[in-house]
Amino acid sequence: MITLGIDTTAVSASVALVKDGKILSEFYTNIGLQHSRTLMPMIQSLLSCCDMSADQIDRFGITAGPGSFTGVRIGVAAVKGMALSADVPCVPLSTLEVIAHNLPQTDAVICPVMDARCNQVYNALFSWQDGVLTRMCNDRAIEIYALENELIAYNKPIIWVGDGANLCYATCCRLQNHQLAPEHLRFQHAGPAALLAEKSEHVVSADHLAVSYLRPPQAVRAKENQINNIDSKG
Repeated sequence: MITLGIDTTAVSASVALVKDGKILSEFYTNIGLQHSRTLMPMIQSLLSCCDMSADQIDRFGITAGPGSFTGVRIGVAAVKGMALSADVPCVPLSTLEVIAHNLPQTDAVICPVMDARCNQVYNALFSWQDGVLTRMCNDRAIEIYALENELIAYNKPIIWVGDGANLCYATCCRLQNHQLAPEHLRFQHAGPAALLAEKSEHVVSADHLAVSYLRPPQAVRAKENQINNIDSKG
């Protein structure tokens, strides 16, 4: 099976090809350019370097959120377009779970965090149990101080990963045993996404591929607040 993994959920972007459990190639950029400009050239270059064509792809793996609203949309839209035309199945993946797979077999609580602005992060908690990455909670949007209060109760080391790792590490001053993941392991990569997608049983058609924002976009929240203010005055 040949699986193309794609991640565009944050400032970085990456694509990877996996065949029968082996990463054939992975392209990664973290240069701040718009993913709408870089994603398709990356995919084309990836396929070219592997001497493959798009019609050889058997499955798509896509980090469908949480993350940047624009970034998530770009990745999901690209996969939908490619998968629809070739009738190829898709696997939507949690961005947070993909990041957690960067740290295999650690004894710490893995704490992926993505900056959600307004003193919040997108977060989930994971730990390795008998060689299997296990969820400790669902994906969520949570205030940083609420997350700190929750983590204090764990009697284990905490490792921060994700683009919100530096922010949380600096903010959560009451945590004694916490550390940042190494820079090269701190952000999501398409390689683990493709590997997870290859093994996943959660396969959907392109028609049913959906994003996972966890909370409405800022424009929607602003409109709702405006309506609520009007209602309260009325």
